[in-house]
Amino acid sequence: MQKSFLLIVLVFSFIAIVSCKKGEANTNPDSTKSNLSGTIEMDGSSTVGPISEAIAEEFELENEVGVNIGISGTGGGFKKFTKGEMDICNASRSIKEEEAAEAAKNGIEYVELEVAYDGLAVIVNPKNTWVKDLTVEELKKMWEPAAEGKIIKWNQIRANFPDESIKLYGAGTDSGTYDYFTEEIVKPEKGAPKSRSDFNSSEDDNILVEGVAGDKGAIGFFGLAYYEENKDKLQLVSINKVLPSFETVMSKTYSPLSRPLYIYVNSKAAKRPEVKAYVRFYLENAAKLVKEVGYIPLTDETYKAQLDKFNTFVK
Repeated sequence: MQKSFLLIVLVFSFIAIVSCKKGEANTNPDSTKSNLSGTIEMDGSSTVGPISEAIAEEFELENEVGVNIGISGTGGGFKKFTKGEMDICNASRSIKEEEAAEAAKNGIEYVELEVAYDGLAVIVNPKNTWVKDLTVEELKKMWEPAAEGKIIKWNQIRANFPDESIKLYGAGTDSGTYDYFTEEIVKPEKGAPKSRSDFNSSEDDNILVEGVAGDKGAIGFFGLAYYEENKDKLQLVSINKVLPSFETVMSKTYSPLSRPLYIYVNSKAAKRPEVKAYVRFYLENAAKLVKEVGYIPLTDETYKAQLDKFNTFVK
Protein backbone atom coordinates (compact mmCIF):
# COMPACT_ATOMS: atom_id res chain seq x y z
CA MET A 1 0.00 0.00 0.00
CA GLN A 2 2.79 2.40 0.92
CA LYS A 3 4.62 1.65 -2.36
CA SER A 4 1.43 2.22 -4.37
CA PHE A 5 0.76 5.48 -2.56
CA LEU A 6 4.31 6.71 -3.19
CA LEU A 7 4.05 5.75 -6.86
CA ILE A 8 0.81 7.74 -7.23
CA VAL A 9 2.39 10.77 -5.52
CA LEU A 10 5.40 10.58 -7.84
CA VAL A 11 3.20 10.32 -10.94
CA PHE A 12 1.08 13.34 -9.95
CA SER A 13 4.22 15.32 -9.04
CA PHE A 14 5.70 14.56 -12.46
CA ILE A 15 2.46 15.63 -14.19
CA ALA A 16 2.41 18.87 -12.19
CA ILE A 17 6.03 19.67 -13.11
CA VAL A 18 5.43 18.95 -16.81
CA SER A 19 2.27 21.11 -16.80
CA CYS A 20 4.15 23.92 -15.15
CA LYS A 21 6.93 23.72 -17.73
CA LYS A 22 4.37 23.74 -20.54
CA GLY A 23 2.76 26.79 -19.01
CA GLU A 24 6.15 28.53 -18.91
CA ALA A 25 6.80 27.57 -22.51
CA ASN A 26 3.44 29.02 -23.57
CA THR A 27 3.85 32.30 -21.73
CA ASN A 28 7.53 33.05 -22.30
CA PRO A 29 7.22 34.08 -25.97
CA ASP A 30 4.74 36.77 -24.94
CA SER A 31 6.58 37.83 -21.81
CA THR A 32 8.59 40.46 -23.70
CA LYS A 33 5.53 41.91 -25.44
CA SER A 34 3.72 44.93 -24.06
CA ASN A 35 -0.05 45.06 -23.64
CA LEU A 36 -0.36 47.60 -26.46
CA SER A 37 -2.40 46.66 -29.51
CA GLY A 38 -3.91 48.28 -32.58
CA THR A 39 -2.85 49.55 -36.00
CA ILE A 40 -1.00 52.70 -37.00
CA GLU A 41 -1.44 54.13 -40.52
CA MET A 42 1.50 55.96 -42.11
CA ASP A 43 2.05 57.21 -45.66
CA GLY A 44 4.04 59.79 -47.59
CA SER A 45 7.67 60.22 -48.53
CA SER A 46 9.58 57.41 -50.26
CA THR A 47 12.71 58.91 -48.71
CA VAL A 48 11.49 58.77 -45.11
CA GLY A 49 9.65 55.47 -45.65
CA PRO A 50 12.71 53.21 -45.11
CA ILE A 51 13.48 54.94 -41.80
CA SER A 52 9.91 54.48 -40.55
CA GLU A 53 9.90 50.86 -41.74
CA ALA A 54 13.13 50.05 -39.88
CA ILE A 55 11.79 51.61 -36.68
CA ALA A 56 8.38 49.91 -37.10
CA GLU A 57 10.06 46.49 -37.39
CA GLU A 58 11.85 46.99 -34.07
CA PHE A 59 8.73 48.41 -32.43
CA GLU A 60 6.58 45.48 -33.56
CA LEU A 61 9.00 43.03 -31.89
CA GLU A 62 8.03 44.49 -28.51
CA ASN A 63 4.39 45.34 -29.12
CA GLU A 64 1.27 43.72 -30.62
CA VAL A 65 0.86 46.74 -32.90
CA GLY A 66 0.80 46.75 -36.69
CA VAL A 67 2.37 49.72 -38.46
CA ASN A 68 1.19 50.04 -42.08
CA ILE A 69 3.46 52.23 -44.20
CA GLY A 70 2.45 53.43 -47.66
CA ILE A 71 4.61 55.27 -50.19
CA SER A 72 2.64 57.91 -52.10
CA GLY A 73 5.19 60.73 -51.98
CA THR A 74 5.25 63.65 -49.57
CA GLY A 75 2.57 65.56 -51.49
CA GLY A 76 0.37 62.47 -51.79
CA GLY A 77 0.84 61.77 -48.10
CA PHE A 78 -0.13 65.29 -47.07
CA LYS A 79 -3.29 65.06 -49.21
CA LYS A 80 -4.42 62.12 -47.06
CA PHE A 81 -3.02 63.48 -43.79
CA THR A 82 -4.77 66.85 -44.06
CA LYS A 83 -8.08 65.03 -44.54
CA GLY A 84 -7.56 62.96 -41.42
CA GLU A 85 -7.12 59.71 -43.36
CA MET A 86 -3.95 58.60 -41.55
CA ASP A 87 -2.11 58.89 -38.26
CA ILE A 88 1.43 59.89 -39.28
CA CYS A 89 2.81 61.42 -42.48
CA ASN A 90 6.40 60.79 -43.62
CA ALA A 91 7.69 63.99 -45.23
CA SER A 92 10.90 65.00 -46.97
CA ARG A 93 9.95 68.69 -46.75
CA SER A 94 7.97 70.96 -44.46
CA ILE A 95 4.22 71.21 -44.93
CA LYS A 96 3.19 73.91 -47.44
CA GLU A 97 0.92 76.85 -46.59
CA GLU A 98 -1.92 75.49 -48.70
CA GLU A 99 -1.60 72.04 -47.09
CA ALA A 100 -1.62 73.58 -43.61
CA ALA A 101 -4.72 75.56 -44.59
CA GLU A 102 -6.44 72.38 -45.78
CA ALA A 103 -5.62 70.69 -42.45
CA ALA A 104 -7.04 73.66 -40.51
CA LYS A 105 -10.21 73.60 -42.63
CA ASN A 106 -10.69 69.93 -41.75
CA GLY A 107 -9.92 70.44 -38.05
CA ILE A 108 -6.65 68.50 -38.24
CA GLU A 109 -4.03 69.51 -35.69
CA TYR A 110 -0.53 68.06 -35.84
CA VAL A 111 3.06 68.30 -34.66
CA GLU A 112 6.11 68.38 -36.95
CA LEU A 113 9.07 66.30 -35.76
CA GLU A 114 12.51 66.28 -37.37
CA VAL A 115 13.92 62.74 -37.57
CA ALA A 116 17.03 62.73 -39.84
CA TYR A 117 19.11 64.48 -42.48
CA ASP A 118 19.50 63.48 -46.10
CA GLY A 119 21.49 64.63 -49.09
CA LEU A 120 20.09 64.51 -52.62
CA ALA A 121 22.44 62.56 -54.87
CA VAL A 122 22.90 63.58 -58.51
CA ILE A 123 23.87 60.48 -60.44
CA VAL A 124 24.80 59.43 -63.97
CA ASN A 125 25.34 56.16 -65.81
CA PRO A 126 28.70 54.44 -65.08
CA LYS A 127 29.57 54.59 -68.81
CA ASN A 128 29.39 58.38 -68.66
CA THR A 129 33.09 59.37 -68.82
CA TRP A 130 32.64 63.14 -69.12
CA VAL A 131 30.66 64.24 -66.05
CA LYS A 132 32.44 64.24 -62.71
CA ASP A 133 31.22 67.56 -61.36
CA LEU A 134 28.41 70.00 -62.14
CA THR A 135 27.60 73.46 -60.86
CA VAL A 136 24.22 74.53 -59.53
CA GLU A 137 23.94 76.83 -62.56
CA GLU A 138 24.48 73.88 -64.94
CA LEU A 139 21.84 71.83 -63.14
CA LYS A 140 19.43 74.73 -63.43
CA LYS A 141 20.16 75.07 -67.16
CA MET A 142 19.30 71.39 -67.50
CA TRP A 143 16.10 71.35 -65.41
CA GLU A 144 14.46 74.79 -65.68
CA PRO A 145 11.15 75.09 -67.58
CA ALA A 146 12.84 77.04 -70.41
CA ALA A 147 15.00 73.97 -71.14
CA GLU A 148 12.02 71.86 -72.18
CA GLY A 149 12.51 70.53 -75.70
CA LYS A 150 15.58 72.74 -76.16
CA ILE A 151 18.39 71.53 -73.88
CA ILE A 152 18.64 67.98 -75.18
CA LYS A 153 22.40 67.40 -75.67
CA TRP A 154 25.24 67.25 -73.19
CA ASN A 155 27.38 69.70 -75.19
CA GLN A 156 24.68 72.33 -74.58
CA ILE A 157 25.55 72.17 -70.89
CA ARG A 158 29.31 72.45 -71.34
CA ALA A 159 31.15 72.89 -74.63
CA ASN A 160 33.65 70.10 -73.99
CA PHE A 161 30.90 67.56 -73.23
CA PRO A 162 30.06 65.20 -76.13
CA ASP A 163 27.20 65.46 -78.61
CA GLU A 164 25.21 62.88 -76.60
CA SER A 165 21.49 63.03 -75.80
CA ILE A 166 20.54 63.91 -72.22
CA LYS A 167 17.91 61.69 -70.60
CA LEU A 168 16.55 63.16 -67.36
CA TYR A 169 15.23 61.05 -64.47
CA GLY A 170 13.71 62.52 -61.33
CA ALA A 171 11.21 62.15 -58.52
CA GLY A 172 7.51 62.47 -59.34
CA THR A 173 5.85 65.85 -58.92
CA ASP A 174 3.98 64.67 -55.78
CA SER A 175 7.33 63.94 -54.14
CA GLY A 176 8.97 66.12 -51.52
CA THR A 177 12.26 65.22 -53.19
CA TYR A 178 11.04 66.85 -56.43
CA ASP A 179 9.86 69.93 -54.52
CA TYR A 180 13.14 70.28 -52.66
CA PHE A 181 15.34 69.76 -55.73
CA THR A 182 13.44 72.20 -57.95
CA GLU A 183 13.16 74.86 -55.25
CA GLU A 184 16.88 74.73 -54.48
CA ILE A 185 18.15 74.34 -58.05
CA VAL A 186 15.56 75.98 -60.35
CA LYS A 187 14.22 78.47 -57.79
CA PRO A 188 10.93 78.96 -59.68
CA GLU A 189 8.86 82.09 -59.27
CA LYS A 190 5.58 81.68 -57.40
CA GLY A 191 2.94 80.24 -59.68
CA ALA A 192 5.46 79.33 -62.40
CA PRO A 193 6.29 75.73 -63.41
CA LYS A 194 8.88 74.21 -61.09
CA SER A 195 10.81 72.44 -63.83
CA ARG A 196 10.66 71.19 -67.38
CA SER A 197 8.07 68.43 -67.74
CA ASP A 198 9.78 66.29 -70.38
CA PHE A 199 11.65 64.05 -67.95
CA ASN A 200 11.19 60.47 -66.76
CA SER A 201 9.49 60.69 -63.37
CA SER A 202 8.53 58.16 -60.70
CA GLU A 203 7.61 58.08 -57.02
CA ASP A 204 9.55 54.79 -56.87
CA ASP A 205 13.27 55.50 -56.53
CA ASN A 206 14.11 51.97 -57.65
CA ILE A 207 12.61 52.76 -61.09
CA LEU A 208 14.84 55.83 -61.31
CA VAL A 209 17.88 53.74 -60.38
CA GLU A 210 17.14 51.24 -63.14
CA GLY A 211 16.45 54.03 -65.64
CA VAL A 212 19.80 55.76 -65.10
CA ALA A 213 21.66 52.44 -64.87
CA GLY A 214 20.31 51.43 -68.29
CA ASP A 215 20.95 54.64 -70.25
CA LYS A 216 24.44 56.00 -71.04
CA GLY A 217 23.23 59.59 -71.44
CA ALA A 218 21.07 59.58 -68.30
CA ILE A 219 21.25 61.85 -65.28
CA GLY A 220 18.93 61.80 -62.28
CA PHE A 221 18.48 62.69 -58.63
CA PHE A 222 17.14 61.00 -55.50
CA GLY A 223 18.03 60.48 -51.84
CA LEU A 224 21.64 59.61 -51.02
CA ALA A 225 20.55 56.37 -49.31
CA TYR A 226 19.30 54.97 -52.62
CA TYR A 227 22.65 55.73 -54.25
CA GLU A 228 24.43 53.93 -51.41
CA GLU A 229 22.23 50.87 -51.98
CA ASN A 230 22.94 50.90 -55.73
CA LYS A 231 26.44 52.36 -56.06
CA ASP A 232 27.58 49.40 -58.18
CA LYS A 233 25.12 50.51 -60.90
CA LEU A 234 25.59 54.29 -60.75
CA GLN A 235 28.17 57.07 -60.73
CA LEU A 236 27.93 59.92 -58.23
CA VAL A 237 28.39 63.53 -59.41
CA SER A 238 29.83 66.23 -57.16
CA ILE A 239 28.02 69.58 -57.02
CA ASN A 240 30.22 72.67 -56.90
CA LYS A 241 33.18 70.31 -56.29
CA VAL A 242 31.59 68.65 -53.20
CA LEU A 243 30.35 65.05 -53.10
CA PRO A 244 27.43 64.15 -50.81
CA SER A 245 28.46 62.00 -47.85
CA PHE A 246 27.67 61.51 -44.16
CA GLU A 247 30.23 64.18 -43.28
CA THR A 248 29.37 66.78 -45.95
CA VAL A 249 25.63 66.53 -45.31
CA MET A 250 26.09 66.85 -41.54
CA SER A 251 28.43 69.83 -41.94
CA LYS A 252 26.12 71.31 -44.62
CA THR A 253 29.12 71.81 -46.93
CA TYR A 254 27.15 69.79 -49.51
CA SER A 255 24.97 72.71 -50.47
CA PRO A 256 22.23 73.34 -51.40
CA LEU A 257 21.09 69.71 -51.61
CA SER A 258 21.21 68.75 -47.91
CA ARG A 259 17.85 68.67 -46.13
CA PRO A 260 16.04 67.64 -42.94
CA LEU A 261 13.45 64.84 -42.94
CA TYR A 262 10.23 64.79 -40.87
CA ILE A 263 7.27 62.92 -39.54
CA TYR A 264 3.95 64.71 -38.88
CA VAL A 265 1.70 63.28 -36.16
CA ASN A 266 -2.06 63.83 -36.05
CA SER A 267 -3.12 65.18 -32.63
CA LYS A 268 -6.11 62.81 -32.24
CA ALA A 269 -3.97 59.83 -33.20
CA ALA A 270 -1.27 60.92 -30.75
CA LYS A 271 -3.73 60.42 -27.87
CA ARG A 272 -3.94 56.70 -28.63
CA PRO A 273 -1.45 54.77 -26.47
CA GLU A 274 0.00 52.74 -29.35
CA VAL A 275 0.70 55.87 -31.45
CA LYS A 276 2.16 57.71 -28.48
CA ALA A 277 4.43 54.75 -27.70
CA TYR A 278 5.50 54.37 -31.34
CA VAL A 279 6.47 58.04 -31.76
CA ARG A 280 8.44 57.99 -28.51
CA PHE A 281 10.15 54.76 -29.58
CA TYR A 282 10.89 56.38 -32.96
CA LEU A 283 12.67 59.38 -31.45
CA GLU A 284 14.48 57.33 -28.81
CA ASN A 285 15.87 54.82 -31.34
CA ALA A 286 16.26 56.88 -34.51
CA ALA A 287 19.93 57.75 -33.93
CA LYS A 288 20.95 54.12 -34.39
CA LEU A 289 18.39 52.95 -36.96
CA VAL A 290 18.59 56.02 -39.22
CA LYS A 291 22.28 55.31 -39.81
CA GLU A 292 21.66 51.60 -40.43
CA VAL A 293 19.37 52.38 -43.38
CA GLY A 294 21.79 54.87 -44.92
CA TYR A 295 20.62 58.24 -43.64
CA ILE A 296 22.26 60.83 -41.39
CA PRO A 297 21.05 60.97 -37.77
CA LEU A 298 20.45 64.16 -35.83
CA THR A 299 22.51 64.91 -32.73
CA ASP A 300 21.44 63.36 -29.42
CA GLU A 301 20.49 66.85 -28.20
CA THR A 302 18.24 67.41 -31.21
CA TYR A 303 16.47 64.07 -30.75
CA LYS A 304 15.89 64.92 -27.10
CA ALA A 305 14.48 68.31 -28.11
CA GLN A 306 12.11 66.60 -30.58
CA LEU A 307 11.01 64.13 -27.90
CA ASP A 308 10.37 66.98 -25.45
CA LYS A 309 8.38 68.76 -28.18
CA PHE A 310 6.22 65.67 -28.71
CA ASN A 311 5.69 65.07 -24.97
CA THR A 312 4.56 68.67 -24.57
CA PHE A 313 2.22 68.28 -27.56
CA VAL A 314 0.45 65.21 -26.14
CA LYS A 315 -0.04 66.58 -22.62
